[in-house]
Amino acid sequence: MEIFGIPLLTSMILVPLIGAVITLFMGGSKSKYAVWVASLFSAVTFALACYLLTIDTRTYADLTESYNWIRAAGLVINASFAFDGISALMVFLTGLLVFVVVIFSSGEKDRPNYFFSLLLAMEVGLMGVYLSSDYFLFYIMWEVTLIPMFFMISWYGGPRRHYSAIKFFIYTHVASLIMLIGIFIMVFTAAGTNAIDFSFNAVHKGLAGQDEIFQTLVFGLMFFGFIVKMPIVPLHTWLPDAHVEAPTAGSVLLAGVMLKMGSYGIVRICLWNFKLGAQAWQWIMIALGIISMIYGAYACIAQNDLKKMVAYSSISHMGMVLLGIGCLSEIGIQFAVFQMFAHGLITAVLFMVCGLAGHNIGTREIPLLGGLAGKLPMWSFFMMFGFMASLGLPGLVGFVAEFFILYAFWEFIANTQYMWMIVFGMISMMLTAGYYIWAMQRTLFGDLTDKINLDHVHDINRAEFFALAIMVIMIAFFGIMPSYATQFIDVSAVLVGGL
Repeated sequence: MEIFGIPLLTSMILVPLIGAVITLFMGGSKSKYAVWVASLFSAVTFALACYLLTIDTRTYADLTESYNWIRAAGLVINASFAFDGISALMVFLTGLLVFVVVIFSSGEKDRPNYFFSLLLAMEVGLMGVYLSSDYFLFYIMWEVTLIPMFFMISWYGGPRRHYSAIKFFIYTHVASLIMLIGIFIMVFTAAGTNAIDFSFNAVHKGLAGQDEIFQTLVFGLMFFGFIVKMPIVPLHTWLPDAHVEAPTAGSVLLAGVMLKMGSYGIVRICLWNFKLGAQAWQWIMIALGIISMIYGAYACIAQNDLKKMVAYSSISHMGMVLLGIGCLSEIGIQFAVFQMFAHGLITAVLFMVCGLAGHNIGTREIPLLGGLAGKLPMWSFFMMFGFMASLGLPGLVGFVAEFFILYAFWEFIANTQYMWMIVFGMISMMLTAGYYIWAMQRTLFGDLTDKINLDHVHDINRAEFFALAIMVIMIAFFGIMPSYATQFIDVSAVLVGGL
C-alpha cells in the first residue's frame, strides 16, 4: 500500500524524519516559522495514522514492508515494518500526541527550531519501535527515542534538568543494554546452524520448542529492560525527576507513549516468544504490578508539586497495565493494551494543565494555590476533567480500562485461595480518587489564594485550548464508545498455543 508512491509504513517514519531535518535548519530569522513546519509534518503523520485505522483489520497481515539492509558474514538484517492489532493504537496515539504537543507548544520562543526538531525526532523513534518487525531495527529505534528526550530535558527543562536528563539516560540505556543481551541470545539460539536472521518471525519460529529454563532466563532479561522503561517499582526512581524537570511537551510524550514502549515490548516479544517463561514469571508480574499500583498511588498523597503527583500516578497506572498482562488471559492482555492507550490520552491532559500552572500561574506547588476555579475557569475545567478521567470516572476512557483489568484479575484468582488479593485493586482505586479529589479541593476551591501574585495570571490561550479540547473529546468518545478502540486490539498472535 502506497501514499504518493511511497509505501505507507515507510512514510510513517520518513515524514517526521524529513520534518525534523527541515525544522533543525530553520535557525535565525526563519525560526519563527519552525512551528508551522512542525505542525504540517506532524499533521501529515497523524493523518496517515488515522488512515491506517480505516483499513480492514483482516488485511493487517498484508501491511508489511521490508528492505534489504545488511547481508554479511551470515547475517540477515532487514529494515522491516509491520502493522497489526498490537501496534495499531500505539501508532495512532503517537501521531495524535506529537501533533497535539506541537500545537500546545506553539508559543515556544527558546530556539524553537531545535525544540520542534526534537519532537519530530522523537516521533521517528517511537513510530519505529511500534512498527519494527526486525530486532536489529527495533533496538536502534528504541535507542533513537532516548537521544531527543535527553536533549529535550537537558536544554529545555527546569533547574535540575542536567541531573534528571543524565539519570533518565543512564537508567533507560543500561536497561536497554540488558535487553540487547536478551535479543542476541534469542537471535543466535533461533538461528542454530542457519543464517542469523533478526526478523521477528524467523526468531519466533527458531525458538519453538525451547525448554522452560531457557525461556525463563531470557524472558527475565527482556522483562528487566522493559519494566525499567514502564517504569515499575523498584526501578522507577528516574521517572519523577525526569517529569518534574522536563518541559510540558517532553512530559506528555514521555508519559503518553514512551513509557508504553516497555509494556508493548512485554506483550509483543516476551509473551509471544516465551509462553513457558511467562507462566514462570506470572506471579512476579502480578506482584510487581500490585506493588506499583499501591506505592504509586500512596506516594501521590505526599506530593506538593502537581507535576510530581501526576508522575507518581503514572507509576500506579502502569502497574495496572502490568497486572493485566500478568493475568495471561485474552481479556487481561487486551485491556492492558487499552489501558496503555487510555493512560496516554489522560496523561496528556494532566501534564498540559500542570505545565500551564507553572507557566501561567508561576507555581505548581499545591499549598500555594487555592480558589483558582473563579480566576481561571477554563484551566480549572480541564484540570478537573483530567483528574476525573484518571481516577476512573464512569463514562470516561480510564474507567473502561481499569474495570476490565480488575475483572480479568478477579477471573484469574476466583475460586482460589488468593481471592482476597482483589482488595489491592480496590485500595489502589480509593487512593487514586483520594489524592485527586484532595488536590482539586486545595487547588481550585475555597478562598482565592493570597500566597502568590495573581495580578498577571491569565487563562489558557486559543492554541492551548485547541490542544486540550482535542484530548478531552478523545477521552470522552473512547469512554462512551470503547469498542471503537478495542476493535483494533488483537492479542490472538501472542496467545497462539495458549498461555
